[in-house]
Amino acid sequence: MTDVTPATTGLDGALADQPVRVVERDGVRFTLLGTAHVSPASVAAVEAAIGSGRFDAVAVELDGQRLAAMEDPQAMARMDLVEVIRKGRIPLFAANLALAAYQRRLAEQLEIEPGAELKRAVTAARQRQLPVQLIDREVGLTFRRASKRLGLWGKLQLVSGIAAGLLSKEEVGEAEIEKLKQGDMLEASFGEFSRQSPALYEAVIAERDRYMAARLREEIQLAGANGGPVPKNVLAVVGAGHLAGLARHLEEDQDDAASIRQALEAVPVKRNIPWFTLTVLAVIVSGIVYGFASGGMGMGAELLATWALLTGGLAGLGCLAARGHPLSILTALVAAPFKPFRLSIPTGAFASLVEARLRKPAYADFMALRDDTQHLAGWYRNRITRVLLVFLLTNAGSAAGLWLTIARFGSRLSG
Repeated sequence: MTDVTPATTGLDGALADQPVRVVERDGVRFTLLGTAHVSPASVAAVEAAIGSGRFDAVAVELDGQRLAAMEDPQAMARMDLVEVIRKGRIPLFAANLALAAYQRRLAEQLEIEPGAELKRAVTAARQRQLPVQLIDREVGLTFRRASKRLGLWGKLQLVSGIAAGLLSKEEVGEAEIEKLKQGDMLEASFGEFSRQSPALYEAVIAERDRYMAARLREEIQLAGANGGPVPKNVLAVVGAGHLAGLARHLEEDQDDAASIRQALEAVPVKRNIPWFTLTVLAVIVSGIVYGFASGGMGMGAELLATWALLTGGLAGLGCLAARGHPLSILTALVAAPFKPFRLSIPTGAFASLVEARLRKPAYADFMALRDDTQHLAGWYRNRITRVLLVFLLTNAGSAAGLWLTIARFGSRLSG
C-alpha cells in the first residue's frame, strides 16, 4: 500500500489537498480517493481524476438505493407506506428521514448537496462510458445490524438521536462540519452517540470498510468470470473517514470476497429466550388466574377489566394524542390487551397500518416531507409523519398501560 500525491500520479493539481492511497492487488491498481461529502474541492478532485483518462472503472461509496434517491429526489413519492408498515420497516423509514433532514440542513447551510462528489463520480464515469461499481452496503442493512448489537438503553439513545435529527432546526456547527469532512455521513447523522457507542461505530464505519474492500475485489472477480474486460486501474471514491480502513482491508483480507460480503449482509438473529417479555406475560396471566382462584369471579373479572382498560385505554389515548383516525384509535384499544401474546409485533403497527390505509399519504405529503419534519405542527399536518406519530405514541401508551397493569395487580392481590 502506498500513499501518493498528485506529483507522483501525474494527476491534475486539484488533488493537491486530497488524501489518496493506492493498493495493488491481484494485478489491479486501486486508487482510493478520500473525499469530504460537503466540499466543492472534492467535486473538483473527482472530475480531475476521472477526466485524466487513467482509470478503466470507477467505484463509489454508494448503494443502489442511495444513488436512486440522488438521481430521482421524487422517488419517495412512489413509496408504499402500507408495505413499509407491514414489513416492520418503520424504524428504518424514520432513520432515513433523519438522514435526509440532516443532509438538507447541510445543503441549506453550505450551499452544496451532501455527497455531490459521489453523484458527480457516477455522472462523469458514465459520460466516459466507464463501468460504475456501487460498493457500499445498503443503509437498511447497516441500520438493522447496528440495532441488533444495541441493548435497550442503546436503542433508546439511538431513537432519541433519530428524533433529534428529525426535529432539529439548528445550523450544523463548525466543529461538526470539520468532523464530517474527515468522517462519514451516516456517522455524523447519528450525532455524538455514534462516537460513544462501539456497537454503532462497528456497524456504521468499521464493517463498511471491510464490506467495501470485499466489494471491490468481488467486482474484479465477477468481471473475469463473465468473460468481460477486467479493469486494471480502478478509482474508488469514498469518504475520507473510510480511507485508512478500506486500504488496510483491501491489502490484507485473504478470505473469499463473496463470503465476506454475505457475512456482513446477514442480520444476526437473537436466538435467546425473551425472558423479560415472558416474565411480564407470566405475571399478568398468573395474577388473573390467582384472582379467579382466590377471589372468585368478581376479582377475576375485575383484574381482566383492569388489564383491558389500562393497556387498551392508554394505547388508544396515545393514538388519540397522535390525532389518529377514529378507527385507528379503536384498533389500538382492541389490539393493546393482546400485546403480551404477540412477542414481536407492537401494538402501534396495527394502529399505524389502519391509519395509513384510511388516510393514505398523497403526493403533496411526500413533497412537503422535509419541510414538515422541521416543526411539530408539520408532523401532525403531514399524513406520513402522522402515521409515525400513531406508531410511536400508541406503542408508548401500550407500554405504560402494561406497567400500570402489573402495578395494579400487585396492589390488588396483596390487599
